[in-house]
Amino acid sequence: MSLVGNLRTMALPDILQWASTGRKTGTLHLEKRSIRKGIVFSDGKIATSWSNDPRESLGQFLMRERLITEEQLFKALLGQEEKGRLLGSILVSEGLIDEEILRAALKTKAEETVFDLFLWTEGQFQFKEGEFPPDLLIQIEMSVTSVILEGIRRVDEWLRIREVLPSTRATFRVNGAPQVDDSLERQILGLVASGRTLAEISMELRRSEFDTAARLFELHSRGCIVVDKPGEEPQGDTIGAIREFLTKGYEFLQAKQYDDALRAYEEVLSLDRLNQNAKKGLISVAEARRRDRAVRSIARDKVPVLLMDFVELTRENFDPHEGFVLSRVNGQWDVQSILKLCPMAEEEALSIFSRLLERKVIELRPANAKAG
Repeated sequence: MSLVGNLRTMALPDILQWASTGRKTGTLHLEKRSIRKGIVFSDGKIATSWSNDPRESLGQFLMRERLITEEQLFKALLGQEEKGRLLGSILVSEGLIDEEILRAALKTKAEETVFDLFLWTEGQFQFKEGEFPPDLLIQIEMSVTSVILEGIRRVDEWLRIREVLPSTRATFRVNGAPQVDDSLERQILGLVASGRTLAEISMELRRSEFDTAARLFELHSRGCIVVDKPGEEPQGDTIGAIREFLTKGYEFLQAKQYDDALRAYEEVLSLDRLNQNAKKGLISVAEARRRDRAVRSIARDKVPVLLMDFVELTRENFDPHEGFVLSRVNGQWDVQSILKLCPMAEEEALSIFSRLLERKVIELRPANAKAG
C-alpha cells in the first residue's frame, strides 16, 4: 500500500504512527525544496534513515564527532568509488573505526535525520511499501513512540529558540570575553566572531540548524553572545545551489570546459568548504587536464615497443581494452596504425597509450629505430 500526501495535511507523527501500527516494511520518502530524506521501516520499526543534506551524511557525521579525520574520509570516499562498497564497510575493513562504534554512530545519525523532519511544516511525502535497501550494512531498531515523543519535545524547544533567534540568517556578536571550557563552544564563538550566520555556522559544524540554534541559544542565555542582526529567512536554497553547482561542474568536466568546471566546484566550496564531492571534482579536473596533456603529447608517427617480457606482462593487471592495445604492439606498427585497428574511440585509445607509458610497459621510438 502506498501513502502519498503533504505534511501540511498529514503530520509526521501521524505518518510514523500509521507505519508502526500497520507494522509496515518499506521506505517513507520526504522532499522539501532540494532536500530529500528517507525513513526505512522494518515490521513497523525504524531500521535506518538517509538524507541528501551534506550535514547528515555518514562520513561528515563521523568526521564531526572526531571518529575519523577529513583525510581518512576523503581516502575512503575515493576507495568507495573504486570498490563500489558502502562507506561504513570500507572504514571497518581498513580498521579506521570499530563496528560497534559505527553501529552507535549510525543510530545517532539516523535519529538526527528523523528528528529534523519534525521541524518541517510542509513537504511532499510518499511511503513505498516493500522498498528496503538490499545492502544495509547495519540495521538499527528505533521505537516509533520514543521518536515521536522526542520529536514533539524538539518542536516545543524550537518555538522557544525562534523567539530569540528569529532567522537562520541571524548574526551575532561575542559579548565581552566569555570563558568556556567546551571545545565545540569555543569553535562556535570563533565562528560568531567571524560574522557567520546561523545557517553558515550550521554548515561549518556539520550539525542541523536545530542543534546549532540550540547551542547558540544556550550561549545567548548565559550572556556569551548577543544577536547582532536578526536577519530574514532566505529566499534561496543553499542545498539546491550546492547540487546545481555540482551538476554544472560535472557537465563542464565532461565537456572538457575545465575552467568552468573549476569555478563551479569552487562555488560549492564557498558555500560548503567541507564538501567532499567538490573536492573530488577539483581532483578530477586536475587529472583530466593531465590526461589531456599526456594524450596530446603522444606522437602518432612513433612506434610503441614493449619494455616487459611475457612473464612480466602476466604479472600486471590490464583491463580488456589495454590488453587489446598491447596485443597490437609488435615493434613495427606506429601509433597511428594501431589506432585504426582499435575498436574504441581514438581519444580513449590514446589515453591507454598514455597509461602504458606512465606504467613503463611500453616506450615510443622513432619509426626507423629497431626494437632492442
